[in-house]
Order: sequence, then structure tokens, then C-alpha cells
Amino acid sequence: MLELRGVSAGYGTFQALFGVSLKVDAGEAVAVIGPNGAGKTTLLRVISKLIDPTAGDVLMEGRRVNEVEPHRVIELGIAHVPENRRLFPRLTVEENLRMGAYVASARAHFGARLAHVFELFPRLAERRGQLAGTLSGGEQQMCAIARGLMSQPRLLLLDEPSAGLAPVIVQRIFELVHRLRDEGYTVLIVEQNVQQVLKVVDRAYLLEVGRIKASGRAAELAASDDIRRAYVGL
Repeated sequence: MLELRGVSAGYGTFQALFGVSLKVDAGEAVAVIGPNGAGKTTLLRVISKLIDPTAGDVLMEGRRVNEVEPHRVIELGIAHVPENRRLFPRLTVEENLRMGAYVASARAHFGARLAHVFELFPRLAERRGQLAGTLSGGEQQMCAIARGLMSQPRLLLLDEPSAGLAPVIVQRIFELVHRLRDEGYTVLIVEQNVQQVLKVVDRAYLLEVGRIKASGRAAELAASDDIRRAYVGL
């Protein structure tokens, strides 16, 4: 479904990614793990066209994303749930979800999509009229993911969904990622919580200093002594 071929990218004179190649197949949940500053967020920004690559190709279902205008990326079936949630704090929960369904194909099925995300997130149904800025951190993360799902994406990008959340909420977020995979969503998740994320994804890539250093099945990486010592603390 998604393929990156030799992608490099950065900000001004600073280069964050160096020749990154990876693939995500339909129906997979794939993680990109690594330390702070590895380039994980930059990777997602390249895929969703928030920044342009300086080299390489990004392909979504065979179409070259490099040539797509940024505001058209969501029409390719890519939804990006950014780091720190980025909700509209003065809009209600339901209004935030409506913003996620602004493309024509999603607007036509707004009622059905809303019912679906409320089934996934019953707490949001209870707070549908509440201002998003007044939600708890966990509820805001749920709202951000739900907003991403409103466009019925074929590929969901999740950037550090567990960041800043209490451990009990972190567990619920990862249970949700597992459920989304089971429901057939294709998910690419960037995450520092290596121990938890490797339990809910099929495969993972280790990104260090802008380069892919290792890749494989999640269970294999979780069992790797190097990764356990460096990132899991065992």
C-alpha cells in the first residue's frame, strides 16, 4: 500500500532523513521506533506532505505522492494524527470530528462514520457537545484519532499517540491500535514506547539518526538483545 524509496528530507540546512526505504502492506500495523531526534516525526510529515522530500519517492497504492498537492493527500486515503493531538480547542468534540470528514466522500457518510467512531470511543459520545480544549489528555488523544478515522482512511498515521498520557490511558490507546488492526485498518505508528508498541504491531523499523538500522517482525525485534537493552530497558 505505502512504499518509501530512498527518501531524504529535512528543514532548511538540517537533514533529518537519509535514504529511508520502507513498506507498509494493506491490513498491516507497522511501527517506526527509535530515540528522540531519530527523524520519526519527519518521516510521517513527508508521507502526508507537510514537508517535501529532498530526494526519493513516496508511493501510495502505486501513485507517486511527491506530485500530489498537500491538501489532496487525504483524498488518497491517508489520514495523519499528529503529535500533541492538534485539536481545535474551541470547537466541540462533534465539530472536531466533522472537520475530519470534510472531504466529499466522507461528508456523504458523516452519520455512519460518526456512529462508528462513537462505538469505538463511547466516552466521546458522552462528550460530543463539550469543547475539545476542556477534555482530559486521554480524551483529547481519543478525539484526535477519531477525527483521523472520520475520513475512512486506507492508511492511518499515528505520531506518538501515547506521549504525555497516564499509564492506564496508554494501555487503552495501544488496545485501540490493536483493535484497529483487527478491523482491517492499515496503520503506521511512530512511537517511543517500544515495549508496548511491539505487542500490537505486525512489523517494525528501527530508525536512528535518520537511517533505518533494523527491521523485522515485531516479535523478532522485541526479542533482540540490542533493542531490549537500548529501548526496552531489559
